[in-house]
Amino acid sequence: MPQSDKPEGDRPGIWIKETGSFFAGGRRVTLTGQPIQQVQVSQNAPTRTVDMNGENITGQCYVQYLRQEAPGFDTPLMFWHGGSMTGATWETTPDGRPGWQNFFLQAGFDTFVCDAVERGRAGWSPFPQIYTDAPVFRTLNDVWAMFRFGPPEGYSPDAAARRPFPGVRFPLGSLDGFGSQFVPRWTTHAEMTLAAYYDALRRTGPVWLIAHSQGGHLALDAAATHPEFFKGVVIIEPASVPRGTGRAARVPHLLIWGDNLNEHALWRSYRAKADQYADQLRSEGGEVEILDLPAEGITGNTHALMMDDNAEQIAARILDWIKKTG
Repeated sequence: MPQSDKPEGDRPGIWIKETGSFFAGGRRVTLTGQPIQQVQVSQNAPTRTVDMNGENITGQCYVQYLRQEAPGFDTPLMFWHGGSMTGATWETTPDGRPGWQNFFLQAGFDTFVCDAVERGRAGWSPFPQIYTDAPVFRTLNDVWAMFRFGPPEGYSPDAAARRPFPGVRFPLGSLDGFGSQFVPRWTTHAEMTLAAYYDALRRTGPVWLIAHSQGGHLALDAAATHPEFFKGVVIIEPASVPRGTGRAARVPHLLIWGDNLNEHALWRSYRAKADQYADQLRSEGGEVEILDLPAEGITGNTHALMMDDNAEQIAARILDWIKKTG
């Protein structure tokens, strides 16, 4: 049935044939030697025995899919989120606008939105029994600086006192809502996450992939290792690049960068390494396009450019690239 009786503006309706989800990857781990606990698991209920000894499933990702009655593309679109984030990145912007999942559904794609290992609906495993390293947590202060909303000293708990970069396009009135999306992350789970993503890709078949930040680094690694899974990869401000290009030259790449990179030393480093990687791919015959938004006169975009107020303009550029490349 159509997603709405009257589509917004001139957009077509979305006729969904199937919505669902699955878990991919994971392995069985047996815990022993754990203390037996008596825990009140529900309010006003008697205590019950909680025994953590036994078998656990760990290392799985979660994939939500929407399949259309008559998709306009024969290859679906998959989304990978960034560090401390989940698939919510792609669903709705912090100020309530439709996210990129909706945009690409309207464009005619079946979509697959992933939650990486230990993120969102992928579930957790016991810490420190299975996850031996402590997780990293993200503060609003860190988000302000790393997502380039403004200089580090420009953050204040008082929204009225915050000093963002001029013309920043993120909806700063919804910063607290954005902060609500962040979850703990384990920084040593890249290999585990890629294994789960590969298992998901074996089920979906080849995809167009849009990946953000840490997910962008994973996507570059995946394209270098398993190019057969991808029609093309769209990498939004990758937080790192692989040590080698592997077989990535077989996969078309689009890299996208926002504004104010020069205001943050770490982002200058990320960009320089990514540019070197792109040059290496080109030297090997790879098709690489870089969409540098400020260089094209599109200023004010942050690290969360899929949530900025011109997010649909950027999504339209991605769609044009996919049509041209495909």
